Amino acid sequence: MKLPEKYIERMKTLLDKEYDDYMKSLDEKSVNGIRINTLKTDKGSFKNICNCQLENVKWCDEGFYCGENDKPGKSIFHHAGLFYIQEPSAMSAASVLPSGRGMKILDICAAPGGKTTQTAAKMGNSGLLFANDISSARAKAIVKNIELMGIKNCIVMSENPKNITDRFHNFFDCILIDAPCSGEGMFRRKSDLIKSWNEEMLDFCEKTQREILDSAEKMLKKDGFIVYSTCTFSPEEDERVIEDFLDLHSNYELIEIDEKFGFEKGRPQWTKSQDEKFSRCRRIWPHKMKGEGHFIALMKKISGDTCFDYEKEQSDNDKHIEIFREFVSENLNVKLEGIFKIINNNIYLLPEDTPKLKGIRILRSGLLLGEFKKERFEPSQAFAMFLKKEEAKNSWDFSFDDERVIRYLKGETVEAETEKNGWCLVCAGGFPLGWAKAQNGRLKNKYQTGWRWE
Repeated sequence: MKLPEKYIERMKTLLDKEYDDYMKSLDEKSVNGIRINTLKTDKGSFKNICNCQLENVKWCDEGFYCGENDKPGKSIFHHAGLFYIQEPSAMSAASVLPSGRGMKILDICAAPGGKTTQTAAKMGNSGLLFANDISSARAKAIVKNIELMGIKNCIVMSENPKNITDRFHNFFDCILIDAPCSGEGMFRRKSDLIKSWNEEMLDFCEKTQREILDSAEKMLKKDGFIVYSTCTFSPEEDERVIEDFLDLHSNYELIEIDEKFGFEKGRPQWTKSQDEKFSRCRRIWPHKMKGEGHFIALMKKISGDTCFDYEKEQSDNDKHIEIFREFVSENLNVKLEGIFKIINNNIYLLPEDTPKLKGIRILRSGLLLGEFKKERFEPSQAFAMFLKKEEAKNSWDFSFDDERVIRYLKGETVEAETEKNGWCLVCAGGFPLGWAKAQNGRLKNKYQTGWRWE
C-alpha cells in the first residue's frame, strides 16, 4: 500500500510508538459484517437458520463479523431483508445514538442507509425518521434499503442541510451526523481514497463538517442529542471540530460514551486546549480493534428552545384511497390507518406527526403502498416487505432450499397450488419476498425488476 509521504509523516507524529502497529494493520485483510434487522427477526432465530460463520460485534448487539468466504449478498436472507451488509465499525455511531420508540430523528448524511436502517430498527418502526443526503443519486440507495428492511416511518430527503434549518428549527430529539471526511480510516478497505488524499481535502472536509454541525445545532431541540462520527483519524476533522463547536455553543455538553462498547478513548492531547474532557470522544483503531478506523462523539443540548408548533400533514380526500381500502379488505387480515397521501398516482402511508413537506426535495414519503393504474390498485414491493406472512389472506411460503425461490427472485413464473387466485404474498421460511398473481396453480411474478437475483 503506497501512502502519501505527508500522510505518513502526520501519522508518525500522531501515533508515535503506535505507528508501527498501525502500519502492520494495513497489510491485514479488512473485515466484513452484517447487522440483523430486528424489525423482521432476532439474533437467536437468525443464527439458527444462517450458515455463515458469525462472530459478535462488541459495540452492536445485532452486529456480526462474517467469515472471509461468506457471501451474504448472494443470500435469500438478504433478499428477505433479514440483515443489512455493513462494515462493523460503521455500526458504531447508531449504536451510541440514544434513539428509541416515538422519537423524531434525523440522519443528516444518510446514504447509503446503513445508519438509517439501524436507527429505524431501534425505533421499532415508530416515531418519525428523516434520512437526508445532499446527493440525490446517493439518496436513492437509502430508498431501496429502507424498503428492503420493511421500514415505514422514514422520510427520505435530498437537501443541503443549511437549506432546511428553518423548516425544522428545534424539531429533532436526536441527529446523527456521519460527516463527509477524508476517509483515512478506510484506506485498507478502499484504496481509491488514498489517491484523493491531500491537505487541501482535509481543509475542505473540515469546513463542510463545521457547516453541517452548525445546521444540525439549529434543528435540535433542548435535551436532544447529536452523534458526530467520521471514518478518519485526522484530529482536525475529529476532536478539534468538536472542540471548536463546543467553544461556540456553550449550551452543549460532551457526553461520556458507555465503556461497554469497548471503544478507545479520544485524544485530548490532539486538541488546542488539551482538555481532558475530549477523552469522552471515542475511536476505533484497526491496530487495536477488529474494524476500520472510526471516530465518534456524543453531545447533549442542555439548554435552548423546545420544538415549535408546526403544521402537520393530513390525509388526502381522494377517491383512490377507497380503492386502496378495498384492496386491503379483500387481501389483508389487518387494517392500515394513518396519513394517506396520493402523489403521482402512488399512495403513501406517512409517519405520524409528519410536518408539511412542500418545498423540500423528497425522494420517499414514508411507506410506498402501491400505484393506481386507472381504477385499479397494484401493491408495491415496499408494501410486501413491510407486511408479515400472516397479515396476507393469500400467501405462499417456500422453504429456503426450494429451487423455486431463486427462480421467483429472478422474475420467473413458478408453480404453486394456492388456495385461491389473485394477489399472493410470496414468502420464504415465513418471510415475505414480494408479490405474485396466483392463477390456476401458477404464480405470475410481480417481483420488482431492479431487485432481481443476478
